Amino acid sequence: MFLLSQIASAFVSLRRNVLRSLLTMLGIVIGVAVVITMMEIGAGASKSIKASISNMGTNVMMIWPWAVRTAGVSSGSGGSVRLTEQDCEAIEAECLSVEAVTPSLSRRGIQAVAGNRNWTPFTIYSGNEKYFTVQSWKTPASGRYFTKREVDVAACVAVIGQTVKRELFPDVDPVGKDIQLRGVLFRIIGVLPLKGANMMGMDQDDTVIVPWTTMRQRLSNSGGSATGSSGSSSNSSETTSDTSDVYPTSSASIYPARDSVQAENYPLPVRFRNVHQITVSAKTPEQVPDAIAQITQVLRRRHGIQPGEEDDFVIRDMSEMLKTMTATSGLMTTLLLIVALLSLVVGGVGIMNIMLVSVTERTREIGLRMAVGARGSRILAQFLTESVLLCLLGGLVGIGVGRCASMIIAHVLGWPVSVSVGAIAVSAGVSAAIGVVFGFYPAWRASRLNPIDALRHE
Repeated sequence: MFLLSQIASAFVSLRRNVLRSLLTMLGIVIGVAVVITMMEIGAGASKSIKASISNMGTNVMMIWPWAVRTAGVSSGSGGSVRLTEQDCEAIEAECLSVEAVTPSLSRRGIQAVAGNRNWTPFTIYSGNEKYFTVQSWKTPASGRYFTKREVDVAACVAVIGQTVKRELFPDVDPVGKDIQLRGVLFRIIGVLPLKGANMMGMDQDDTVIVPWTTMRQRLSNSGGSATGSSGSSSNSSETTSDTSDVYPTSSASIYPARDSVQAENYPLPVRFRNVHQITVSAKTPEQVPDAIAQITQVLRRRHGIQPGEEDDFVIRDMSEMLKTMTATSGLMTTLLLIVALLSLVVGGVGIMNIMLVSVTERTREIGLRMAVGARGSRILAQFLTESVLLCLLGGLVGIGVGRCASMIIAHVLGWPVSVSVGAIAVSAGVSAAIGVVFGFYPAWRASRLNPIDALRHE
């Protein structure tokens, strides 16, 4: 009952000078609105980053060949290609935390031709039948994904992205039609669902995906790999194992034959059976560290790496990228929030100033109330209630203004925003706290007035 009477009295006092009360609240309104807007923009940015990385796969790991040393000479990063299809099979069979594994080859700069239209996809990827599971490509927009049999027989089939579909087949369903890649006809069997750009701005829909065996045999450079410096060589490399078959000569070899020790310690890699990357997905994002440990153990054993020797491969996952980007976004949000809180402090100073002016103007009223028996605690509660009520009203208006500002920014600028219930609750609490902190001194000063001096005040 006492609280209700204090609130009613505070409303009456604030209505005596409506314009001054509104101008006093303006500092709180602006401060809270800025806090809400900044928090929602920050939350939207964090959500967008997480969604982008989730599209790339938070449980995805990539394995690349790394530098190896032979007789004291380092091959450099990726200089020795020792990842094989058998490594993929071993990882999938022996690593309990792994969901799916695919060998990967990729090419850029290959023009796709369909009828009288042509387009150069950003990247042509390849993998086995589990590539789409690993890369989080869900149900195709139309058609289907390629099967294990099509991978085994190196079938000339392809799945295209939405950008390639728009450029080559703008008005028709491309499933069942052909595209030409480096003079080889590929039958389109499916279209990927729309995925958009990733966090680095690359169009994930501007792609063509083919079986990795087809990439190895049909789209590789002669004598090279699917990516230039690593990967698999062309089909001609598979069928030719001895240069003397191509260039016969009767002269004796000038190079000594390798003995058994050299063959065991320094094996020559069979390049056309190698892949330049293996992509793995863990069963859950939480199992990524376990999967990395298991993969490392399997590959070290298969590659004959002794204890104390460096790995000839490197494993990367998305968790570090997610942590880095989230930390960066959080830092920027915190800095913006500090700036917004400074504006709230300025609004609080305005509250204190106006409340001191109000105490001075109402000195005779305070003295009269004290003369008829009002205690100092009642005077303190009265002015403190007015201060808190003023800040709470300003906070509520500021929350509404901040939400409107966030919606306008999202609509006009296209920035991602996300409603932050926590920010709304914190803003209301901070508004009340500012009312208490900055209203306490004026209220305390009013409660300490001498009734006789107050009644004499002009």
